[in-house]
Amino acid sequence: MTREVLPHVPDAWVDENKTKIGYEINFNRYFYRYTPPRSLEQIESDLKQIENEIAHMLAEVADEVERIS
Repeated sequence: MTREVLPHVPDAWVDENKTKIGYEINFNRYFYRYTPPRSLEQIESDLKQIENEIAHMLAEVADEVERIS
């Protein structure tokens, strides 16, 4: 509790009368913060940039293979 919970929720507490062995706390239920996904335009832009980087690397490899041959 001290190490895992209190740094994030300083006012958290445990009722020792209700403590059970083997009980799990669903941390996602209490601590999850929704972040909306990126827009499709951003994702598409990132994919195009990565495709260009890959094409550039493949061209470098092809040039090196051609130079060696």
